[in-house]
Amino acid sequence: MTARSDLVGRLGALQGAAVLCIGDVMLDRFVYGEVERISPEAPVPVLRIERESAMLGGAGNVARNLAALGASARFVSVTGRDEAGREIAVLCDTLADGKAELVVDGQRRTTIKTRFFAGGQQMLRADHETALPIAARTETGVIRHAVEYLGDAAVVVLSDYRKGVLTERVVSEVIAAAVAAGKTVVVDPKGPDYRRYRGAHVVTPNRKELAEASHMPVATDDEIARAAAHLIETHDFGAVLATRGADGMTLITRERPDAPLHLPTDAREVFDVSGAGDTVVATVAAALAGGFSLAEAAQLANAAAGIVVGKSGTAVAHPDELAAALHRQDLLTGEGKVATVEQLRERVADWRRRGLKIAFTNGCFDLLHPGHVALLSQARAASDRLVVGLNSDASVRRLKGEGRPVQSEAARAMVLGSLASVDLVVIFGEDTPMALIEAIRPDVLVKGADYTKDKVVGADFVEANGGRVLLADLVPGQSTSATIARLAK
Repeated sequence: MTARSDLVGRLGALQGAAVLCIGDVMLDRFVYGEVERISPEAPVPVLRIERESAMLGGAGNVARNLAALGASARFVSVTGRDEAGREIAVLCDTLADGKAELVVDGQRRTTIKTRFFAGGQQMLRADHETALPIAARTETGVIRHAVEYLGDAAVVVLSDYRKGVLTERVVSEVIAAAVAAGKTVVVDPKGPDYRRYRGAHVVTPNRKELAEASHMPVATDDEIARAAAHLIETHDFGAVLATRGADGMTLITRERPDAPLHLPTDAREVFDVSGAGDTVVATVAAALAGGFSLAEAAQLANAAAGIVVGKSGTAVAHPDELAAALHRQDLLTGEGKVATVEQLRERVADWRRRGLKIAFTNGCFDLLHPGHVALLSQARAASDRLVVGLNSDASVRRLKGEGRPVQSEAARAMVLGSLASVDLVVIFGEDTPMALIEAIRPDVLVKGADYTKDKVVGADFVEANGGRVLLADLVPGQSTSATIARLAK
């Protein structure tokens, strides 16, 4: 699984990522107020309305999320010839770098979902809609606009709310056209019968939908993996990304059905789950269009979902929020990068199998300062993965004397692990890191430029095994000893 810090540096790839979204648009209305009394007419609360707002909902919320991420969103849907339909058209015009084609059907009623809130809690939802399949003439218009936009899109999203836009004809013809054009198809499905989505590359059911579609239990990780694998085999899907609410997400692929990727939830606080599925499918689509792998897209979607459930209403996640969420989780799990020598061997073996270049450096890293950061950044820039050997407390005392280290080895390891440039930290108690160097066989051995190559422990060994030694540039005036001396004054 890709380090979250690595994903942060690539979020710029979401900008301009071309995605075509087709599905059931609706108007989400929100009515906010206060309840101060019970009605004398019936035992119901009286909502004193203070403000109202409206935004794109359903597949329109997918388009909103795409736009918020910076993607270039193309949107095709159907409205009625009514005021709500006209309001949706105006809202579509606000999508940044987006284009919308709304096929108007005078025989339909535009879907409106009105949510009433008081004291920060949703009290009631009222729906106006026509949940019937669109007419054949309207189908033709939807398909025509979808095919027109296909050439400009890298990924196609089918956002199905079962309101009638994604008929069997629309779904089958759009998937066939997208596959023929080499486009990736992502489906947010509805209903128990997934035959209509056959051939899609990714489907994103929630736990309940997965159970209904597979007719299998989904209570445990293993059961979810088996149910998802069954859908892949039955309907020729490329992958299933099952959203599991408070339990996070599970990704199963056709290539590796026996290797599920379970992602724990990123949500710190759940305020409102409205539209979280829209955020997931939009983030997956934008990430795939931006060149991320499917596993990386799932990681981003998991982080985005954790953001929006902490907001009120059908919310969106922005790139800066994604970056903050990914950095926050790295800080919380920095200690997860601290490995034993045996774990180090396993990780290095895996990196080698993947053809990755590995760098190694070592030190006390007592009070982290700009000089440390510069060295680690140069080491990471010269490689694909960076392992840091960290002197134990006992070895630091032998090297630096009593009173050092200022921070314990656990604290120092956690701080190092939180850095984007560091992939693994291993604590060693020997006087030199030679045993670690022999275990890793690094491609690049890094020390500061205050060393000469003949003074670098392990230099001969690394070069004899085809590696090289990098003497990193120093930041003038930066050292832990100097910092401690200044603090003592």
